Amino acid sequence: KRGQLVQKKAALTRSPLEQLLATCDDSIKGLRDRAVLLFAWSSGGRRRSEIADARMEWLQYVAPGQYLYDLRVSKTNQSGVDRPENLKPVVGVAGAALQAWLDAAHIKDGAIFRRIYKGGRVGADALTALSINNIVKERCALAGLEGDFSAHSLRSGFVTEAGRQSMALADTMAMTGHQSAATVLGYFRAEAPL
Repeated sequence: KRGQLVQKKAALTRSPLEQLLATCDDSIKGLRDRAVLLFAWSSGGRRRSEIADARMEWLQYVAPGQYLYDLRVSKTNQSGVDRPENLKPVVGVAGAALQAWLDAAHIKDGAIFRRIYKGGRVGADALTALSINNIVKERCALAGLEGDFSAHSLRSGFVTEAGRQSMALADTMAMTGHQSAATVLGYFRAEAPL
């Protein structure tokens, strides 16, 4: 709202993210949640709506545990213009987690991240943006993290960690999709735990 200070969410930088990941076991839910967290964080701090809208037809297999995700539509690209910066790498532990989830859930098409019903049955319907937020909050509670965390904490965590690792601002912006340096710098949290 105009005239009010924006309440910024705490950043999930590398160390607290690892605490969240430690709560993810090898159950189908644990595999999904690990893949959600790592996909969101490592591909540039995706917004929760972008995670919920992720589809298999936009995921390109490169090699075992290595993918390129074509972020077709986002807040800064609402018309879906094809641009080189739309391609986001999902590699390393993120790629391995994504592959483990896709293999365990037998997902070949449609939504990447899906609801899980009682008994571990994977549904066809995609997670909602609210579900993504709830996953982050649930995993923070399981990890015993205190603070005001939400799905947006993955975005601020990515930007903060990129700054700490001396990643070039232009490279950070290419990953996050920001057009303005001032906006991306607003996600940096100097006070975030190391």
